[in-house]
Amino acid sequence: MNKRSTWALPYFIFLVLFVVLPLVMIVIYALQDGSGHFTLQNITKFFTDKDALSTFALSIEVAIENTLLCILIGYPAAYILADNKLNRSAVTVVLFILPMWINALMRTLATAELFNMAGVPLGKGTLLFGMCYDYLPFMIYPIYNQLKKMDKSYAEAAQDLGATPGQVFRKVTLPLSMPGVWSGVMMVFMPTVSTFAISEFLTNNKIKLFGTIIQENINNSMWNYGAALSLIMLLIIGITTVLQGNDQQEETSGGLI
Repeated sequence: MNKRSTWALPYFIFLVLFVVLPLVMIVIYALQDGSGHFTLQNITKFFTDKDALSTFALSIEVAIENTLLCILIGYPAAYILADNKLNRSAVTVVLFILPMWINALMRTLATAELFNMAGVPLGKGTLLFGMCYDYLPFMIYPIYNQLKKMDKSYAEAAQDLGATPGQVFRKVTLPLSMPGVWSGVMMVFMPTVSTFAISEFLTNNKIKLFGTIIQENINNSMWNYGAALSLIMLLIIGITTVLQGNDQQEETSGGLI
């Protein structure tokens, strides 16, 4: 009990049971047919399924639009929160955290009810509003943390060299904050692609995203194809994460240009 590794045992067991084992099961089901035989048909079926491909393309489109909205709204908010001259109260930061204290499903249901009360027709506009509302904090806080820990001497040196406030932002603040932006993009883009509850409640199931296709296959006991779609989604997330990590390493090692 005196060894540190002993205290890590519960976390290791949790990791195996609730992370590793489910991932292994997804891979096994994705590479099997209904009889339990090895097959790649579930993977290849996705690339020949027009409905799945169109839904995936629509999910990417919605995810890009939602991510851009979150950046446009979240970056100025994070900048204001991180600037001691513009924000001197810690209460402001807490106000952005408050929505995250409420279950995401409850927030979505409340948003849908507000639209119904106001007589606003549910569609893509309400979907983007709800997604931006749900995922905006995940864009703000990575950027906020990056700006908060940024060395202010870079901006001061640029000002001493005659740079205008706009030039300081474009050439110093923005490049140094990009790791936070990319982290926010990852935390917003991928969940948007794979979500299904928000699209169901805020469009009355008129717009189906990739997560909805996976859910429908699982609910219809099409476990193998549903697992294959989940595996494809996991591979995309993994590849994107690796590429993002490489970009951040290059930015960190390369410095400012």
